[in-house]
Amino acid sequence: MTEAVEVHVGIDDTDSIKGGCTTYVASLAAQLLVELGASFIDYPCLVRLNPNIPWKTRGNGAVALRFKIPRGLHRRAFDELCDLVERQAEMSDPNTHPAIAACLGPPPLELRRLAEEALSSTVDVDKALQVAKSLELNLRFFKEPRGAVGALAAIGELLEGDHTYELIAYRRREFLGSPRRVDEASVAEMDEATRPHTFNNLDYETHRVLITPRGPDPVLYGIRGESPEAVKRAQRLLRVEEPLERWTVFRTNHGTDAHLKPATTKASDYQAVAIRGTVVSKPIAVKGGHVIFKLSDGHGVIDCAAYEPTGSFRKIVASLRPQDEVIAYGGVRPAEPGHPRTVNLEKLLVIKLATMKVPVNPACQACGLRLKSLGRLKGYRCPRCHTRYPKAQKQEIEKARNLAEALYMPPPRAQRHLTKPYPRYGREKSQCNLKPPIDPSEFLWVTS
Repeated sequence: MTEAVEVHVGIDDTDSIKGGCTTYVASLAAQLLVELGASFIDYPCLVRLNPNIPWKTRGNGAVALRFKIPRGLHRRAFDELCDLVERQAEMSDPNTHPAIAACLGPPPLELRRLAEEALSSTVDVDKALQVAKSLELNLRFFKEPRGAVGALAAIGELLEGDHTYELIAYRRREFLGSPRRVDEASVAEMDEATRPHTFNNLDYETHRVLITPRGPDPVLYGIRGESPEAVKRAQRLLRVEEPLERWTVFRTNHGTDAHLKPATTKASDYQAVAIRGTVVSKPIAVKGGHVIFKLSDGHGVIDCAAYEPTGSFRKIVASLRPQDEVIAYGGVRPAEPGHPRTVNLEKLLVIKLATMKVPVNPACQACGLRLKSLGRLKGYRCPRCHTRYPKAQKQEIEKARNLAEALYMPPPRAQRHLTKPYPRYGREKSQCNLKPPIDPSEFLWVTS
């Protein structure tokens, strides 16, 4: 009997703002591997990396395929996958730099560390190439090597802790560029029937459907949820008025906060951070509708901003006051002329509210009514019983805050792919309980 070898393949940077989709390439790759006789040890994996990287296309997602295949076929499989990537990638776009990598056997520790870094920081391309070389991995890139970082990181991120699933349905080629024909009422019905086992299907603040993208890519819709069964059930509840080419279920780090790491105000540019500190300025609204405040943590001071697209979240941020203790979650935007380094807020945890006091006139000792001032240094008089209090002074009383000590985040339409939404709190997974091999019919459907 021919020995089977374990293979982990990573693919990244095949798309562009003009079209294409790396998950679509992964779906085609999974079909190719099925035809070659591969046995899958995991669902196709969609790994979202640091969303603050400025040169990302959209969601900064890379993909990984994990399988076993007869030893004599693994080189052929890699070559055919390389041909597939080269054919499908948006090669004409100067900003697209596809890469594909393969690792025989379980991903080594160095690769897993690279993936951890790529989730929340920037990874130097030369460093990634050096890791691939030292581990003797198969790595092929088709233009510049930038896509190598994501391809290698996708292999190294095994999603062993918290994870979710996304079912992505793809359009037939003849429908590309036309409006997506998914019945909006059925999306609302699906959401009502499946939440909290699915999430971020709708934005209830604007009634906007979130499962359908708006760009020229081949994705018709994507449904995110806690299990393969949940997203497949949700799909059956949709009314779709155009035929599908295929769909694929991915295991992913969507909605897990995997990118947010404890940090200080000295964090690096583009880093995804969770900074605990004290508010040191009253929030201000600036041109464009953005709300900004300053946060100090003992290491320094940094601006934190809630931008106009975050909707009602800005009202929460605007309610902060100096001495409030918070954790600011988001990405560090580098300084620009006229703009200091800023945390672009993804969410905000209010740990402790400062006590606010306001001055009030004293109360009449006879009837309890608030006194009226007789003028500067002239004392007070009761408007009811007319008793005078020539030496009385204003008192301070605690003012109620229109804010609670709680977690706040923008509405779903403004959330990052990786941001953990409210419905997922308390549903985190601590491990992966997959039992390979995974039948391809569980995650892949292709029109006949």
